[in-house]
Amino acid sequence: MERIFKTELAGRPLVVETGKLAQFTNGACLIRYGETVILSTVTASKTPREGVDFFPLSVDYEEKMYAVGKIPGGYIKREGRPSEKAILTSRVIDRPIRPLFPKDLRNDVVVSNMVMSVDQDCSPEIAAMIGTSIAIAISDIPWNGPVGGVVLGLIGDDVIINPTEEQRNQSRMYVTLAGTAKKICMVEAGANEVPDETMLEAIAIGHETIKEIVAFINSIVAEIGKEKFTYESADVPEEVFTLVKDFAWEKMRQAVLAVDKSVRDANIEALTKEIEEYLTEQNEEYLPYLADAVYKLEKKVVRNYLFKEHVRVDGRRLDEIRPLSCDVGLLPRVHGSGLFQRGQTQVMTTCTLAPLSFSQTLDGLDNEVTKRYMHYYNMPGYSVGEAKASRSPGRREIGHGALAERSLVPVLPSEEEFPYAIRTVSEILMSNGSTSQGSVCASTLALMDAGVPIKRPVAGISTGLIVNEEDENDFLVFMDIQGIEDFFGDMDFKVAGTTEGITSIQVDIKVDGLSLDIIRKAFELTHKGRLQIINELLLPRISAPRAELSKYAPRIITMQIPVDKIREVIGTGGKVINKIIADTGAQIDINDDGILHIATPDQEAAAKAMAIIKGIVADPEVGVEYEGVVTRLMQFGAFVEFLPGKEGLVHISKMAWSRVENVEDAVKEGDVVKVKLLEVDSQGRYNLSMRDCMEKPEGYVEEEAAPRRNDRPNRERRNGGHGDRFEKRQRRDSSDENNNVEPPHPGARSREF
Repeated sequence: MERIFKTELAGRPLVVETGKLAQFTNGACLIRYGETVILSTVTASKTPREGVDFFPLSVDYEEKMYAVGKIPGGYIKREGRPSEKAILTSRVIDRPIRPLFPKDLRNDVVVSNMVMSVDQDCSPEIAAMIGTSIAIAISDIPWNGPVGGVVLGLIGDDVIINPTEEQRNQSRMYVTLAGTAKKICMVEAGANEVPDETMLEAIAIGHETIKEIVAFINSIVAEIGKEKFTYESADVPEEVFTLVKDFAWEKMRQAVLAVDKSVRDANIEALTKEIEEYLTEQNEEYLPYLADAVYKLEKKVVRNYLFKEHVRVDGRRLDEIRPLSCDVGLLPRVHGSGLFQRGQTQVMTTCTLAPLSFSQTLDGLDNEVTKRYMHYYNMPGYSVGEAKASRSPGRREIGHGALAERSLVPVLPSEEEFPYAIRTVSEILMSNGSTSQGSVCASTLALMDAGVPIKRPVAGISTGLIVNEEDENDFLVFMDIQGIEDFFGDMDFKVAGTTEGITSIQVDIKVDGLSLDIIRKAFELTHKGRLQIINELLLPRISAPRAELSKYAPRIITMQIPVDKIREVIGTGGKVINKIIADTGAQIDINDDGILHIATPDQEAAAKAMAIIKGIVADPEVGVEYEGVVTRLMQFGAFVEFLPGKEGLVHISKMAWSRVENVEDAVKEGDVVKVKLLEVDSQGRYNLSMRDCMEKPEGYVEEEAAPRRNDRPNRERRNGGHGDRFEKRQRRDSSDENNNVEPPHPGARSREF
């Protein structure tokens, strides 16, 4: 039965429609937020998936270009692979809902959000997050929700809930926040150096709105929610785990205590074989639970060390960062490079500079059409010691690249200050904890090495969490988690920023949420950690961006030309600008406002291109002498390019003080000659003289001369002057000769010998 539920969110109507669409799903709803419309659905398989040791959840966010009245760009007009924005939104929706499903559930669950209409003032990402929460909550799928979500902006000192497009353009931050009625489940933030205290206060304010959303969802569930289905648990049977724990507890405690990850992995592999032999002796039917039992035992041991004994497997203090090192300028031909290492996490980032025309073109649902700064993250199998071939980037790689990109955007110079497109690529060479934050540090080094004038260095660090299973108010937060602490801990809280404030946050959790006390403690540790990395590592290695760009990087000269001259610089079909590019080898980009960029590593080529363009946009002055090149010969004269892109006619009568019988006798194509601009006629054409650049013969007197048979009639000069119109009218003009009309030569003169 169709039902409609209404509320208000940030001053805009939020309408939920159920029971009409997608009735074969386990749960579905149509969300209308302003004029944004999302269809959210969830479907679960009836039986568990065999052979998996994880909960198989898939979350999709499908952008339909018709939602904003667009047809997809490019040759293929059907929506294809999801955009990076869609992938990142899927991850943002996934993270808060995943920990709330039963950990022993193995049924496939697929969440789909189809974006059908977009109102730029009403975030489709938030509408999809709320729609997902409602669809799962009213379904029969076991889940410990619901969750709510909001976007936070900051204008001045005011925190804005779900800012409009205009407000987002003014905001100092864009924070996506999700949570339950009691706790925060997810934080994804980009910020312009916002202080930690301000960020914490904003999160607290946002949580109050989330509580209202959760109450609204609960009211819907109370009316139409389905009874949750029962499922077959995939957890290790208690008797099997008890056997493994009694046999290997102390052995596992010794196995995990190793600074080196490879040593620790070898220890656990050897212990696993011992446990396998032991279970075979006890009961071979227990062997299918071997992997899960060993994982569960290792997790309990690591958590016990951390929480009860405050001992980390590599011997560090809870607030201690692993050994740090860095370097710059390792690759001679790239424009900038940086190497960052923290413990056994090692990242190499390269920086490439290019003209702004190399900015990325975006084809999405929002109004952002280009992206000047691009950051890419690659994590090959060898970084974790796996023999795995490289594949195209997955959601994790795209997400980590976007996080590092978001971390560095606030410190980049403006286009006016530094008119370059910037591409950084982080290659993960070794991975043992928080490679995304390692790529932030390595990228700072690469940008500074490339001479990009960033405001301040950016560093990132992560913190972990262990929560007492018996008392959720009893917790332990620790800094710089490595892989084993990430796997078995309850949180990966990543914060990047400068000495002045936060530039990005990303929070992954495995518990049902975080209290404000936990978040506050995480901020304290990450603040301390990033300052340590900046002040003790990055700045001592490279104290400021390099003053000079790499000799292999393009130099970009910016100049302003009159808007009405843009057409002249480009030329018909790009003829003029392409010739300049071909002649100089420089890359040239022109904006609609007349700002022009010349890019090339060769300074002479840049100067030549600039001189040509200045000549094109310059207004020739009558009476001024120029040096030009003869481009074409006609019977009546020669065309000379006296400024780049500007041609004028030197009539045969103006080639010399003495009489010239044939144009070819005076000049040839390609000759460099001096000319003087005599006039610009009513049609904007240039009449030139060569003879006026020469010394006039003594005693020279103008007088009538015998007519020249091949001269053009005077009326041609009156009716069009010179150029292509002369050529087009040659056949018609020849009729004058057939009629025996021989007018006097327009430049007739006599000479005194």
